[in-house]
Amino acid sequence: MKLFDDPVIDRKFNRMQWRMLFATMIGYTLFYFMRKNFSFAMPGLEQDCGISKDMLGNFLFAGGIVYGISKFVNGIVGDRCNSRKMLCFGLLICTLVNVAFGFAPQIAAWFGGGPDASSYLTILAWTFGTLLVLNQFFQGTGFPPCARLIAFWVPPNELATKMSVWNTSHSIGGGLVAKICGVIMGLGVIGAANQGVGMWRWCFWGMAILGLLGLIAMWFMLPGTPKEEGLPDLPGTELKAKDEPSKASADGGEEDEKLSMMKMVFLNPVIWMLGLCNFMINASRALVADWGPTLLQEAKGLTSSEAGTVIMFFEFAGIAGMLFAGWATDRLFGGRAPRLCVFLMALTAGLLAAFWFLPAGGWTGPLAMAALCMAGFCLYGPQALTGVTCTNSSTKRFAGTSIGFASLFSYIGVSVSGKICGSLVQHTGGWRLPVLVIVGICLVGTVLFLCLWGVKANSYGDKR
Repeated sequence: MKLFDDPVIDRKFNRMQWRMLFATMIGYTLFYFMRKNFSFAMPGLEQDCGISKDMLGNFLFAGGIVYGISKFVNGIVGDRCNSRKMLCFGLLICTLVNVAFGFAPQIAAWFGGGPDASSYLTILAWTFGTLLVLNQFFQGTGFPPCARLIAFWVPPNELATKMSVWNTSHSIGGGLVAKICGVIMGLGVIGAANQGVGMWRWCFWGMAILGLLGLIAMWFMLPGTPKEEGLPDLPGTELKAKDEPSKASADGGEEDEKLSMMKMVFLNPVIWMLGLCNFMINASRALVADWGPTLLQEAKGLTSSEAGTVIMFFEFAGIAGMLFAGWATDRLFGGRAPRLCVFLMALTAGLLAAFWFLPAGGWTGPLAMAALCMAGFCLYGPQALTGVTCTNSSTKRFAGTSIGFASLFSYIGVSVSGKICGSLVQHTGGWRLPVLVIVGICLVGTVLFLCLWGVKANSYGDKR
């Protein structure tokens, strides 16, 4: 797509745009490497260090809440600072924390008086928990600079397509770290059971090495905003002089800056509604992402290996769904993502219901699994498109802040869904009610997106 009349500027802008997209995808994948590795190290932590499942569960719950808060806080910071410096600083801290994870027993021994001390296990647990919370907080510095750069480099009428391409970095990172850490943990064996004992350290150190190498590459690869690279703003997204954050304090307009942020984000009903939509999307996704293996084995009679294969295809279908949703939003819905999300959320509800009610045995069993995978295709589209709509509704000026705010609802949704599903299974003795509750949540999400049907494609024509 031609953006500028000057062919030299147009070629350079297009080249830098793709460089930005490629670099931010790599950068965010590196954050994923150093966040998702903890789950694969857990069997080793339990067997080698004596950390119980209850302790590990508490770590994950606390880390998830901190990560959600961090995305919000750092979203505000990310709209006001150099994106390359912020992303690289976050990668550096996460790299150092992952190195410290591998030395956690030595750190605990230094504070607790050695492995034979009565308080050693408690101190070791607190060491792991503190490092995880610290890691999760700085993990929140990864998304905001990426969201900001995408908003500055990609025109609104292409944002859904290219941001959906970028969003595949979540699944790419999750898939790669699963393979790499799976191989690492496979090198430590207890009898015939692969528990990764003794190798859990390398889940952290190996990812830290990749993080450090990636940090060096990001420092040289990641561009700044178009203006920082000596290029003009995207046509149609130029900010007024008083709207430039860098000039706000110089001309006494800091109060205007805060008022604009309140209007475009915190008092914007569209952003609040998108936050509620995020709650519904991620509460639904948690059914498969968190409970999928247990659900498939207990309710559908699959083996552990078969359940893992189904969930893998659920994720792969999600990648295809994100790419389709981005393309369809720009090409078929004129950039109005909520309209497409209405249909996708309704289809997700229907497919999850079909998955549950189709019998597991006979020829209907594969159909049930196919319905679950197609639910992933439909569900991951809205997950990607809420960020697109936040960016277009708040403009590139507040992209990080608005997405960070909406993301708070995402992690509340995941936590609430996990608690509700676990409690319902515990008290009802089966998965019927939890699945039907999630189907209902998808239908509520459909109604919420329907309320956004009339929202404009973007707010760049509004006065701010």
